[in-house]
Amino acid sequence: MKKKVLFIDRDGPLVIEPPIDYQLDSLEKLEFYPKVFRNLGFIHSKLDFEFVMVTNQDGLGTSSFPEETFWPAHNLMLKTLEGEGITFDDILIDRSMPADHAPTRKPRTGMLTKYISNPEYDLEGSFVIGDRPTDVELAKNLGCRAIYLQENTDLLKEKGLESYCVLATTDWDRITEFLFAGERKADTAEVRMGRRTPSAMPGDESARGRMRCGEAQRMRGVMMWRAETWAQASRRR
Repeated sequence: MKKKVLFIDRDGPLVIEPPIDYQLDSLEKLEFYPKVFRNLGFIHSKLDFEFVMVTNQDGLGTSSFPEETFWPAHNLMLKTLEGEGITFDDILIDRSMPADHAPTRKPRTGMLTKYISNPEYDLEGSFVIGDRPTDVELAKNLGCRAIYLQENTDLLKEKGLESYCVLATTDWDRITEFLFAGERKADTAEVRMGRRTPSAMPGDESARGRMRCGEAQRMRGVMMWRAETWAQASRRR
Protein backbone atom coordinates (compact mmCIF):
# COMPACT_ATOMS: atom_id res chain seq x y z
CA MET A 1 0.00 0.00 0.00
CA LYS A 2 1.29 3.45 -0.90
CA LYS A 3 2.17 5.82 1.91
CA LYS A 4 0.07 8.91 2.55
CA VAL A 5 1.51 12.03 4.13
CA LEU A 6 0.36 14.98 6.17
CA PHE A 7 2.69 17.86 5.27
CA ILE A 8 2.19 20.15 8.27
CA ASP A 9 3.32 23.74 8.59
CA ARG A 10 4.79 24.58 11.99
CA ASP A 11 3.88 28.19 12.81
CA GLY A 12 0.11 28.40 12.75
CA PRO A 13 -1.09 24.79 12.78
CA LEU A 14 1.16 23.52 15.58
CA VAL A 15 2.16 26.63 17.51
CA ILE A 16 0.82 30.17 17.58
CA GLU A 17 2.94 32.39 15.37
CA PRO A 18 4.23 35.39 17.38
CA PRO A 19 2.23 38.36 16.07
CA ILE A 20 4.90 41.06 16.04
CA ASP A 21 8.12 39.65 14.56
CA TYR A 22 6.80 36.22 13.47
CA GLN A 23 9.79 34.54 15.09
CA LEU A 24 9.50 31.83 17.71
CA ASP A 25 12.84 32.71 19.23
CA SER A 26 12.28 32.30 22.97
CA LEU A 27 10.63 29.82 25.30
CA GLU A 28 8.28 32.55 26.50
CA LYS A 29 6.77 32.77 23.01
CA LEU A 30 6.01 29.05 22.75
CA GLU A 31 2.24 28.56 22.73
CA PHE A 32 0.56 25.54 21.17
CA TYR A 33 -2.44 25.80 18.89
CA PRO A 34 -5.71 24.91 20.69
CA LYS A 35 -6.66 21.21 20.58
CA VAL A 36 -3.55 20.22 18.63
CA PHE A 37 -2.38 17.62 21.17
CA ARG A 38 -5.42 15.36 21.35
CA ASN A 39 -6.19 15.66 17.65
CA LEU A 40 -2.74 15.06 16.21
CA GLY A 41 -2.22 12.32 18.79
CA PHE A 42 -5.43 10.64 17.61
CA ILE A 43 -4.53 11.02 13.93
CA HIS A 44 -1.03 9.66 14.57
CA SER A 45 -2.28 6.58 16.41
CA LYS A 46 -5.44 5.78 14.42
CA LEU A 47 -4.93 6.92 10.84
CA ASP A 48 -2.41 5.85 8.24
CA PHE A 49 -0.38 8.98 7.55
CA GLU A 50 3.28 9.84 7.75
CA PHE A 51 3.90 13.20 9.46
CA VAL A 52 6.23 15.66 7.72
CA MET A 53 6.83 19.15 9.10
CA VAL A 54 7.52 21.73 6.37
CA THR A 55 8.36 25.24 7.50
CA ASN A 56 9.91 28.47 6.22
CA GLN A 57 12.06 30.16 8.87
CA ASP A 58 13.13 33.44 7.28
CA GLY A 59 16.84 34.09 7.69
CA LEU A 60 17.47 31.34 10.22
CA GLY A 61 21.16 31.34 11.08
CA THR A 62 21.67 35.01 10.25
CA SER A 63 22.01 37.96 12.62
CA SER A 64 18.28 38.64 12.26
CA PHE A 65 17.41 35.14 13.48
CA PRO A 66 20.37 33.48 15.25
CA GLU A 67 20.22 29.71 15.57
CA GLU A 68 20.83 29.85 19.32
CA THR A 69 17.48 31.63 19.73
CA PHE A 70 15.64 29.18 17.45
CA TRP A 71 16.55 25.69 18.62
CA PRO A 72 15.59 25.82 22.33
CA ALA A 73 11.93 26.65 21.60
CA HIS A 74 11.84 24.35 18.56
CA ASN A 75 13.28 21.40 20.46
CA LEU A 76 10.97 21.98 23.42
CA MET A 77 8.04 21.98 21.01
CA LEU A 78 9.15 18.64 19.54
CA LYS A 79 9.73 17.13 22.99
CA THR A 80 6.31 18.27 24.19
CA LEU A 81 4.59 16.85 21.10
CA GLU A 82 6.49 13.58 21.52
CA GLY A 83 5.20 13.38 25.08
CA GLU A 84 1.71 13.41 23.59
CA GLY A 85 2.54 10.59 21.17
CA ILE A 86 3.19 12.89 18.19
CA THR A 87 6.41 12.39 16.23
CA PHE A 88 7.48 13.42 12.75
CA ASP A 89 8.92 11.18 10.07
CA ASP A 90 10.74 14.16 8.58
CA ILE A 91 11.32 17.82 9.50
CA LEU A 92 12.14 20.18 6.64
CA ILE A 93 13.24 23.75 7.36
CA ASP A 94 13.96 26.37 4.71
CA ARG A 95 16.17 29.22 5.92
CA SER A 96 15.94 31.56 2.93
CA MET A 97 14.27 34.97 2.70
CA PRO A 98 11.31 35.57 0.36
CA ALA A 99 13.44 37.78 -1.90
CA ASP A 100 15.86 34.89 -2.49
CA HIS A 101 13.25 32.95 -4.49
CA ALA A 102 14.94 29.76 -3.32
CA PRO A 103 13.67 26.51 -4.90
CA THR A 104 13.45 25.02 -1.41
CA ARG A 105 11.16 27.70 -0.04
CA LYS A 106 7.44 26.95 0.20
CA PRO A 107 5.38 26.91 -1.94
CA ARG A 108 8.21 25.55 -4.10
CA THR A 109 8.96 21.87 -3.68
CA GLY A 110 12.75 21.75 -3.52
CA MET A 111 12.73 20.26 0.00
CA LEU A 112 10.19 17.62 -0.99
CA THR A 113 11.75 15.95 -4.02
CA LYS A 114 11.83 12.53 -2.31
CA TYR A 115 8.01 12.48 -2.33
CA ILE A 116 7.49 13.62 -5.92
CA SER A 117 7.15 10.95 -8.64
CA ASN A 118 7.95 8.39 -5.97
CA PRO A 119 5.86 5.22 -6.43
CA GLU A 120 5.98 4.58 -2.68
CA TYR A 121 3.83 7.65 -1.95
CA ASP A 122 0.20 8.47 -2.64
CA LEU A 123 0.28 12.23 -3.04
CA GLU A 124 -3.32 12.36 -4.26
CA GLY A 125 -4.33 10.91 -0.91
CA SER A 126 -2.03 13.24 1.04
CA PHE A 127 -2.69 16.70 2.51
CA VAL A 128 -0.87 19.94 3.27
CA ILE A 129 -2.10 21.53 6.52
CA GLY A 130 -1.30 25.21 6.87
CA ASP A 131 -2.68 28.66 7.57
CA ARG A 132 -1.36 30.61 4.56
CA PRO A 133 -2.19 30.63 0.85
CA THR A 134 1.36 29.46 0.20
CA ASP A 135 0.50 26.21 1.99
CA VAL A 136 -2.43 25.70 -0.37
CA GLU A 137 -0.15 26.52 -3.29
CA LEU A 138 2.31 23.92 -2.00
CA ALA A 139 -0.50 21.35 -2.11
CA LYS A 140 -1.18 22.36 -5.71
CA ASN A 141 2.49 21.99 -6.62
CA LEU A 142 2.76 18.59 -4.94
CA GLY A 143 -0.43 17.26 -6.48
CA CYS A 144 -2.17 16.74 -3.16
CA ARG A 145 -4.97 18.54 -1.31
CA ALA A 146 -4.93 21.32 1.26
CA ILE A 147 -6.52 21.83 4.65
CA TYR A 148 -6.51 25.57 5.26
CA LEU A 149 -6.40 26.67 8.89
CA GLN A 150 -8.52 29.76 8.25
CA GLU A 151 -12.27 30.36 8.07
CA ASN A 152 -12.12 32.96 5.30
CA THR A 153 -11.03 31.74 1.86
CA ASP A 154 -11.13 35.09 0.04
CA LEU A 155 -7.34 35.11 -0.39
CA LEU A 156 -7.52 31.69 -2.00
CA LYS A 157 -10.17 32.91 -4.42
CA GLU A 158 -8.02 35.90 -5.37
CA LYS A 159 -5.09 33.61 -6.13
CA GLY A 160 -7.09 30.93 -7.92
CA LEU A 161 -6.32 28.35 -5.24
CA GLU A 162 -9.76 27.64 -3.78
CA SER A 163 -10.25 24.40 -5.74
CA TYR A 164 -7.19 22.85 -4.05
CA CYS A 165 -8.63 23.44 -0.57
CA VAL A 166 -10.87 20.63 0.67
CA LEU A 167 -11.44 22.06 4.15
CA ALA A 168 -11.15 25.56 5.63
CA THR A 169 -11.43 25.67 9.41
CA THR A 170 -9.64 26.96 12.50
CA ASP A 171 -10.72 23.93 14.56
CA TRP A 172 -8.49 20.86 14.84
CA ASP A 173 -11.55 18.81 15.85
CA ARG A 174 -13.02 19.35 12.37
CA ILE A 175 -9.73 18.40 10.72
CA THR A 176 -9.66 15.10 12.61
CA GLU A 177 -13.26 14.27 11.75
CA PHE A 178 -12.63 15.13 8.08
CA LEU A 179 -9.54 12.93 7.87
CA PHE A 180 -11.20 10.05 9.70
CA ALA A 181 -14.22 10.17 7.40
CA GLY A 182 -11.91 10.19 4.38
CA GLU A 183 -10.02 7.16 5.62
CA ARG A 184 -13.25 5.19 6.03
CA LYS A 185 -14.36 6.14 2.50
CA ALA A 186 -10.98 5.10 1.11
CA ASP A 187 -11.20 1.70 2.79
CA THR A 188 -14.65 1.11 1.31
CA ALA A 189 -13.53 2.23 -2.16
CA GLU A 190 -10.55 -0.13 -2.10
CA VAL A 191 -12.78 -3.09 -1.38
CA ARG A 192 -15.27 -2.10 -4.09
CA MET A 193 -12.52 -1.60 -6.67
CA GLY A 194 -10.79 -4.88 -5.87
CA ARG A 195 -7.61 -3.32 -4.48
CA ARG A 196 -7.59 -5.47 -1.37
CA THR A 197 -5.25 -8.43 -1.30
CA PRO A 198 -6.94 -11.83 -1.77
CA SER A 199 -6.87 -12.47 1.99
CA ALA A 200 -8.97 -9.34 2.48
CA MET A 201 -11.45 -9.73 -0.36
CA PRO A 202 -15.16 -9.54 0.54
CA GLY A 203 -15.67 -13.19 -0.42
CA ASP A 204 -13.39 -14.32 2.37
CA GLU A 205 -15.56 -14.60 5.48
CA SER A 206 -12.63 -14.59 7.91
CA ALA A 207 -11.19 -11.53 6.15
CA ARG A 208 -14.56 -9.77 6.32
CA GLY A 209 -14.59 -10.47 10.02
CA ARG A 210 -11.15 -8.93 10.38
CA MET A 211 -12.26 -5.88 8.40
CA ARG A 212 -15.36 -5.46 10.56
CA CYS A 213 -13.21 -5.82 13.66
CA GLY A 214 -10.75 -3.19 12.41
CA GLU A 215 -13.59 -0.82 11.53
CA ALA A 216 -15.14 -1.36 14.95
CA GLN A 217 -11.82 -0.59 16.64
CA ARG A 218 -11.48 2.64 14.67
CA MET A 219 -15.05 3.63 15.47
CA ARG A 220 -14.42 2.98 19.17
CA GLY A 221 -11.32 5.15 18.88
CA VAL A 222 -13.16 8.08 17.33
CA MET A 223 -16.00 7.77 19.82
CA MET A 224 -13.49 7.86 22.70
CA TRP A 225 -11.91 10.94 21.12
CA ARG A 226 -15.32 12.62 20.80
CA ALA A 227 -16.22 11.73 24.39
CA GLU A 228 -12.95 13.24 25.61
CA THR A 229 -13.58 16.35 23.54
CA TRP A 230 -17.08 16.79 24.97
CA ALA A 231 -15.84 16.14 28.52
CA GLN A 232 -13.13 18.77 28.23
CA ALA A 233 -15.60 21.26 26.79
CA SER A 234 -18.02 20.57 29.67
CA ARG A 235 -15.27 21.11 32.26
CA ARG A 236 -14.51 24.53 30.74
CA ARG A 237 -18.12 25.65 31.10
